Amino acid sequence: MTHDIVQKLWNFCNVLKDDGVTYHQYVTELTYILFLKMAEETGTEAQIPKGYRWADLEAKSAPERLEFYKIALIHLGSHGSSLVKEIFANASSFIKKPSTLSTLVSDIGKLDWYSARKEGLGDLYEGLLEKNASEVKSGAGQYFTVRALIDSMVHVMKPTLDDIIQDPAAGTCGFHIAANHYLRTHNDFDSLTEAKQKKYRSGTFCGMEHVQDTHRLALMNLMLHGIENGVRYGDTLSEDGAALPKATLILTNPPFGTKKGGGLPTRTDFTYPTSNKQFCFVQHIYRYLLPGGRAAVVLPDNVLFESGVGKDIRRDLMNKCNLHTILRLPTGIFYAQGVKTNVLFFTRGKTEKGNTKEVWVYDLRANMPQFGKRTPLTREHFSDFEKAYGNDPLGGPAALKKRKDTGESGRFRKFTREWIAGRDDSLDISWLKDDSAESSADLPEPAILAASAMEEMESIMEDLRGILTELEEEVEEVGV
Repeated sequence: MTHDIVQKLWNFCNVLKDDGVTYHQYVTELTYILFLKMAEETGTEAQIPKGYRWADLEAKSAPERLEFYKIALIHLGSHGSSLVKEIFANASSFIKKPSTLSTLVSDIGKLDWYSARKEGLGDLYEGLLEKNASEVKSGAGQYFTVRALIDSMVHVMKPTLDDIIQDPAAGTCGFHIAANHYLRTHNDFDSLTEAKQKKYRSGTFCGMEHVQDTHRLALMNLMLHGIENGVRYGDTLSEDGAALPKATLILTNPPFGTKKGGGLPTRTDFTYPTSNKQFCFVQHIYRYLLPGGRAAVVLPDNVLFESGVGKDIRRDLMNKCNLHTILRLPTGIFYAQGVKTNVLFFTRGKTEKGNTKEVWVYDLRANMPQFGKRTPLTREHFSDFEKAYGNDPLGGPAALKKRKDTGESGRFRKFTREWIAGRDDSLDISWLKDDSAESSADLPEPAILAASAMEEMESIMEDLRGILTELEEEVEEVGV
């Protein structure tokens, strides 16, 4: 049933497209309207000022509705609960035709909300975000990590009710939602005292997102899953990030690339200044783990081998933390398909030196299918890795002793810290002959990247067409 409603919500995109609303703007626009409706469905309308609720929007006649809606967006940006004000901060509508909004309001009101409530409004919204991320033209893939990967990372990290869980590059809060699901599945929440439940809702999750529209979606996602105060609006690589609380568990997929303009982050507490975003995030993560805290972080290949400051940061990481496991991920699972990525699993030591004794590398990249829409990555693809990883989320010595080195023909191997030092501290370790790379020689990495660039260009063209339509209408209005 949830899938059916998600598809219906996504189909509303066609209504908005006809009004010049682009894919990029679509889910943000829909979130404003859905927030009002879902507040009614969940009985949380008290946080919305009277006169600006779903029933008020629905009660307006079709010609009046659009003007009322645009005024409401501005009003809600400065009135109501703190959550309402954050979701509607600087909000504006891209809808131009009154008939478009009336169609949306009418169609949303007709959805089977009883079934949606029963199955979970959070799952419904998460499904909509996933649908948006899979649509290349929306450009939302950069904020959305494949759910199968997130679930696997959460599974081996095994969150507990005592954890403080941070995501410094939160996106739409996929890691928080998955950790919340894991915790609710593995604990009896009904037996928790009211004080413990309140602490869980408002004190377990923290994070930061620096794109305001994405921050809105994150807040909506958390709210519908019963989580409060889980993500702040700000730049983790500025002093905003320095204000985040330290954590016992960090789960994240930070942005790749360099800081815009090539400048250094404004954070002053990094030992190794660099314009490379992922190296900055690595420093933030191991600095903001409490002693004994653990992390699972998605990072591109260059973090494993880059020289200069990159090597300094890797050494610092291996000194301060036990970097016990690296998972080499398949290609083609992110929006920029040529980007090669890994998950680094590490635990913050209680001392500042010599915490990494050995690094285990699991190669899930060699001889794997070319993942994409035709061959989606599923949780099943991670099952052997999860078994090989074991049941200790900290990767402690006793747990590492139970692991089996599968040798040169297998996917899981152990490398000592001394051996890594002899390679100039490069962690870019591979040993399997990759037959899949040879079989895909007709689509080399540059071609994959070119295809990704073309998809981005389509998204830009979509935005330009919307702007052109708007200009044409303005010209008609003034009679030029």
